[in-house]
Amino acid sequence: MNDQSFPSPDALPLGKFQDPLLTAKGEARASVALTDPRTLWFNTGTLCNIECANCYIESSPRNDRLVYLTPDDISLYLDEIARDNWPFREIAFTGGEPFLNPDIIELLRRPLAAGFEVLVLTNAMRPMMRKRRVQMGLLELQATYGSQLTLRVSVDHYTAKCHDAERGKGSFEVTLQGMRWLRDNGFKMAVAGRTMWGETEAESRAGFAQLFHAENFKIDAQGPGETVLFPEMDARVDVPEITTACWGILNKRPEEVMCASSRMVVKRKGADAPSVLACTLLPYSPEFELGTTLAEANRPVHLNHPHCAKFCVLGGASCSA
Repeated sequence: MNDQSFPSPDALPLGKFQDPLLTAKGEARASVALTDPRTLWFNTGTLCNIECANCYIESSPRNDRLVYLTPDDISLYLDEIARDNWPFREIAFTGGEPFLNPDIIELLRRPLAAGFEVLVLTNAMRPMMRKRRVQMGLLELQATYGSQLTLRVSVDHYTAKCHDAERGKGSFEVTLQGMRWLRDNGFKMAVAGRTMWGETEAESRAGFAQLFHAENFKIDAQGPGETVLFPEMDARVDVPEITTACWGILNKRPEEVMCASSRMVVKRKGADAPSVLACTLLPYSPEFELGTTLAEANRPVHLNHPHCAKFCVLGGASCSA
């Protein structure tokens, strides 16, 4: 598979994003320290039941570059959090499609039992709807832990036409069927959409509000933590590099950027152990791999990727609630 998450230097506009410390103009590149650890992400594996047109990390039925995490992998980091008094409050799971992981119920159970808020990103399609392996386990978790568990469903647009253009014909209705099951069983839901159709944020949120009302989904379309709208990402599109001076120019603080509050754990195919990365969006870029433990990953991240500029600093987006 071609890795478009980090193009070769020749493909980057104007020779940008090559030196971790300096921009193409020779200015000091901005960096972000882990100042408020709130969310620890786990990528359960890059395999997915569908292949989206613009998946951030190229998940598909064939991409196994990140392999399935096991419950013991999760426990390694839960134990480190407890031992070293890390202030993480939320454990989040992404993929791929997390419900393809055969251990997903136990993966969710362990942080829930340890008292964490748990967020799982899903397309709410057939992997989540397997009755014996998944649904019964989810119902058990719901009965035991209630609102500690949130399922954030990927609904790229509030219309079938646009959503299906991204995820395949008929996918919108299949996702709605999954969301109706979650609704009818009292699960706490959120939605992740995209701002790639030329709409204003207000227009997007109004459209989602109409959908939620029609379906009786208890999701706040105006709340940025319940209806998360992500910008479209293409690392080959020209975006400005973020310098240390940009914080003052943009009236932003490093503490507002996602890598100030989160890290992500992955397991690469063929690796002996999981790795801790700076960001959920950059699983294939060696520069953003910080070690195998949270202690090793407690160091500044240099914003040396187009996604850092467009998604986090300029876009103000975050994968966490």
